Amino acid sequence: MDYAQLKKDLEGLYITIPTLFHDEDLSINEEGIRTHIRFLKENGINKENAVLLAGGAAGDFSTMSFEERIRVASIVIDEAGNIPVAMGAQTTSTQELIRLSKEADRLGASFIQVSCPFYFNHTEDDFYDHIQEASKASDVGMIIYNTFWTSAEVSFGLVERLTKIPQVIGLKWATTRSVAMEFEDVVHSFAGQFCFIDNDLLFPISHMLGARAFEVHLCNHWPEWGVKLLKTLEAGDYKQVEMDMVKEAKPFYKLWKKIEMDPDDEESWMEVAVLADLAANYSTIYDVWCKDMINKRVKMRMMADKKKAMKKGKAKDN
Repeated sequence: MDYAQLKKDLEGLYITIPTLFHDEDLSINEEGIRTHIRFLKENGINKENAVLLAGGAAGDFSTMSFEERIRVASIVIDEAGNIPVAMGAQTTSTQELIRLSKEADRLGASFIQVSCPFYFNHTEDDFYDHIQEASKASDVGMIIYNTFWTSAEVSFGLVERLTKIPQVIGLKWATTRSVAMEFEDVVHSFAGQFCFIDNDLLFPISHMLGARAFEVHLCNHWPEWGVKLLKTLEAGDYKQVEMDMVKEAKPFYKLWKKIEMDPDDEESWMEVAVLADLAANYSTIYDVWCKDMINKRVKMRMMADKKKAMKKGKAKDN
């Protein structure tokens, strides 16, 4: 396996594909997933600028069975065509991780994404053994995800140890923040050994320090924005990148945070629809993910508005 090439293939936009479900029975909505990937491809996403993640955290891996995770990965890989795909392989079970690694290899995924087992406390040695066992299971490239908010944080020392495992070619990187500059320290020190995926929205800083991949959830609504981001980063116009982040990306992320804090707030969900419509003005095809995500809520609101209008009409007639 040419891990140097895999490392190169990982560069660009790292796009977490949402897993769509049918509202009626929560079965996997295959056509919805395929439509969404076609939307991305028809609006600038390709093998030169992106990697798609199937069944990651924002792809609801934690709610799916093993068989569903494999099916979702197979759908994404098939529809992606020549775009590299990473398969989410986060799990509390090392045995399941081994199975996921083998299935990813069989399906033709380029990478698996692995994070430290969660819920129970784990040591760095536990996590290292977890990764090592997966590396023995197949030759698929490995992306280590530092999910410090749910499990043990990946330390500088552990990153150093990971350089000894050839399959580990990428780090999806976010850290706790202190005066020790943990994020910058690791990126600056190991950018030559790994492809860093900035998962902390510090794009100008991380690119200057050597990161070459960027987690951009916004691409699911507005793929052209991600393509523009890469071009601006490659031009070294870091001031413009930061201004674009603040003026264009921040409204989406602020709304995401607002919905996380109060998922029952109907006004926030309607705001999602408005922002998605604004983003759609820059695309030739409307983003199906957002539509699917808020479908029920929007229908409920439209029905309520329709009933109000009918009542007003009847009142006037009387």
